[in-house]
Amino acid sequence: MAEKFRLAGGVALVTGAASGIGAALAAALAGRGCSLVLVDRDAEGLSAVAARTAAAGAATDHHVVDLADADAIAALPAAVAERFGRLDLLVNNAGVALGGRFDETHLDDFEWVLDVNLRAVVRMCHAFLPMLRARPAAQIVNISSLFGLIAPPGQAAYCTSKFAVRGFTESLRHEFAGTGLGVSVVHPGGVATSIARNARNPRLPDDPEVAETMRHAAETGRIAFEKLLTLPPEKAAAAIVQGIERRAPRIVIGKDARNAAFIQRLMPAAYWSAITRLSGGKV
Repeated sequence: MAEKFRLAGGVALVTGAASGIGAALAAALAGRGCSLVLVDRDAEGLSAVAARTAAAGAATDHHVVDLADADAIAALPAAVAERFGRLDLLVNNAGVALGGRFDETHLDDFEWVLDVNLRAVVRMCHAFLPMLRARPAAQIVNISSLFGLIAPPGQAAYCTSKFAVRGFTESLRHEFAGTGLGVSVVHPGGVATSIARNARNPRLPDDPEVAETMRHAAETGRIAFEKLLTLPPEKAAAAIVQGIERRAPRIVIGKDARNAAFIQRLMPAAYWSAITRLSGGKV
């Protein structure tokens, strides 16, 4: 069994820290005695979270960064080194979504999802690997999704990014096996965050009738998707932190994610039909 990863006294960086799982992780890690580097593009939300963790006694630094900006990511290690001199835990949590069928998707929007959900994860890992490998024990945690295990219709961009995060993370884990650097992938199910409300929808065509049909379908899909997001972020964060401490290679969160993963393993080619039937057509 791998030695337990000690969080107390460590320095942790969390992306997407202004809300949802990221904000809950910041609070949980502060409670474990971590110093924090918090990253998000939402300046107001990020400042509020940073104020709370600082008030809880955690040394906290925060950076307003658009993770689609490669240059901004490249500048972060120097800022972390200047403030804390080291990094023990990197949590790549930030994520965005894009609804709609692939044939209704603008490729610029597809690329935006890949920039934030995938390329930012790759860039953050590459940028911070020297600092992490310099530590006797360090951990990388990349947040994939239930949709990195199964691929529903209407989520082509999101699934592409999250399946890729899963593959990237597993490859990293195998590359650094036997070293002090552990690597975990997280597959949360339906966590009650704002990702559905903040998702981009397909760009509407000029034809008003077609546009109205697409707008209605997008809103119907968003409402249905939000109803599946029921697990409190605090519970998801607690499960992730426990997985980090165990240095678990894979952390699947929520009964929905565990059940879907099981069905996918049983029926790798036909799982979506089975999941649709079992849910009564609600997915």
